[in-house]
Amino acid sequence: MSCITATMQVPREQLAIRQAVERLAEILGAPDLTEDAGFEVPARNGRVPDAVLRVHGHCFALEWKRSGSAAVVAGAIRQLRMFQSSLSREVIPLLAVPHMGEAAQELCARADLAWLDLSGNARIVVPGVFYQNLGNPSLFRRPGRPESAFGPRGSRVARHLLTEPPRALKQRQIASGAGLSEGHVSRIVRKLLEAGLVERSEDGIRVIDRGALLDAWREDYRFDRHHVIRGHTSARDGESLTRSIAEALDRAESAYAATALPAAWLWTQYAGFRLSTVYLSRPPSARVRRALGFREEARGANTWLVVPNDDGVFDGAEPVDGIRCVHPVQAYLDLKDHPERAAEAAAELRSRLLVRGSDDI
Repeated sequence: MSCITATMQVPREQLAIRQAVERLAEILGAPDLTEDAGFEVPARNGRVPDAVLRVHGHCFALEWKRSGSAAVVAGAIRQLRMFQSSLSREVIPLLAVPHMGEAAQELCARADLAWLDLSGNARIVVPGVFYQNLGNPSLFRRPGRPESAFGPRGSRVARHLLTEPPRALKQRQIASGAGLSEGHVSRIVRKLLEAGLVERSEDGIRVIDRGALLDAWREDYRFDRHHVIRGHTSARDGESLTRSIAEALDRAESAYAATALPAAWLWTQYAGFRLSTVYLSRPPSARVRRALGFREEARGANTWLVVPNDDGVFDGAEPVDGIRCVHPVQAYLDLKDHPERAAEAAAELRSRLLVRGSDDI
């Protein structure tokens, strides 16, 4: 593979496909890898794979995408599945991107899809071949960052779509439920449509794949965008700590909602924890800190008091075993940037309450 600097732009499609072919040849140790121009691939919706390659008795149908984001990869997986349904069993779908994000890697693993990127990562598991190389950073940088569909206010749209029962919703309904103007919702919905995460019909806007929307949001989400105050509160364990915090905040009439590890535990009774994370509607006053017995100190903290960057985090919150908790969607997002058994807690929360069976990609 040719040397690429960290400031390189994503190559144009034909060059990118050629580089992806070179990557596959390098991975398989097959300098004789050839493109099978004569292989007939039935078109679906006017689309065919970008390249068909034969090597070591395998036939790969390669599809190139300019982004390795969860949203783009989710759409690519659906597209490759359509290809696969019309191909002979010998053909192996292969996805190539500039850099495959972590959430997108998980999507590919669940779909059992072979993939590689131009940043040196790949996972190709086919008969006679097991190749995995992960952890390389992106070699490509884009100037600036496009407006996301999952910014502080825009996230309210995704949250409303994921917390409502699966059905089509009019944009006016989404705006009302999310507490946003119809114009703002229209802009966010347009981005979700472009990403292939929702579809529009006569009945309204419908989520195509709840798992893909959740993964795309999680990939963009960063817990440190909230204001996090780390410190210590005396308690025997995480559960008793969370309960004492909730009782103190109730007495102080301070609005709150537990999230991340304690919320996941209360929702699923899975994955014990030490760290208790709680959203507060406003910065904790000296009176509230005294009521909690809270001492601010980041090192070894067992309590995170969090002032959110948008009040939407409280949407869908409800009492669970006497403690007010955020909706499971919000708890799942927040677990992304938490320690301890956060990954296990997130997986349990996702499979039990958020994405089930055929809803997943």
